[in-house]
Amino acid sequence: MTSVWRGLRRRILTPSTSATRLDVRGFHEKDAASKELLEKIGSTFLTGFAHAAQARTADEAESELERIPVRFRGFAYEGAAMGFAIRDALPLSRGGNIPRFLAGAGGAHVYMAYVGIGWAMARLPRARWSRIAPTDPVLRWLALDGYGFHQAYFHTGRYVHQRYRPERFPWPVEGPRWYADRVLDQGVGRALWFVCGTAPALVVRTIETFPRHRWPDLYSGAGLAATYAGGADESELRSLWDAAGDCRPQLAQGAAFAAAARLRAGLVVPHNEVATRVFCGMSTAEAARCSDGNRPEGPVRGDVPGYEVWRRRVAHEFVSIGRC
Repeated sequence: MTSVWRGLRRRILTPSTSATRLDVRGFHEKDAASKELLEKIGSTFLTGFAHAAQARTADEAESELERIPVRFRGFAYEGAAMGFAIRDALPLSRGGNIPRFLAGAGGAHVYMAYVGIGWAMARLPRARWSRIAPTDPVLRWLALDGYGFHQAYFHTGRYVHQRYRPERFPWPVEGPRWYADRVLDQGVGRALWFVCGTAPALVVRTIETFPRHRWPDLYSGAGLAATYAGGADESELRSLWDAAGDCRPQLAQGAAFAAAARLRAGLVVPHNEVATRVFCGMSTAEAARCSDGNRPEGPVRGDVPGYEVWRRRVAHEFVSIGRC
């Protein structure tokens, strides 16, 4: 009966793969290759979610996740984190799945895992958030990046075309409230890479429909997605770099974060190298070191969150070396 229950849990919790089809979402289709890529990413995310929904333990899920091809494995871990977070938030759940997941192989994918927790937050009542909300003082903001991505991906009309931005976002409870909007926009910027079908020109045109003060965070997210997910060739990436203008430091910062996530998990593939050369002027390994080397190691002074201090340091690094 246990295996029957786990199979039922998987079927009940796991969304349909049709939800990730570009035609269902109404996303731009640049060409057949980019359509196939984005839908593969979506289906792989759901595969990871399904493994977490059905697995008896985090270790059991990890053995399945490690079978996913390198290019897409990070998305599977992101989906698994969402699945484990939802399990932890369910009534009568003993919890602890996310900590066990991150203590094992999931720890190498901690950036993607925290984003996956944000997906779960977007699907759960706010009263359940306290059961799954990450506590790392720097990385916890990645959950809001995931939340913003989810909202722009599934509620595109409101969050992208109508440029909606929630007022006084309720998490983290202790704030600062003003910064939540900034991180949500990074997630929206990442989603634009998918909404626009990996077409840089359309990404730029879409960003330019938003108020100008939101552009830096949107470009940061777009740079992260373009680097991590791929889907554009070198000439297209250079067109995005050229169009970013004053937001190039943030575009480079997003690319460096993507490089760090890929390198930490051992998932670097050729398109990552192309993107970091275009956006950062260096290899993926060098861009990752730039990101990791600027991360605050302890509490920061003032009212600026450590995550934002980190982002600013990385962006400034590219300005200081004359890249931007």
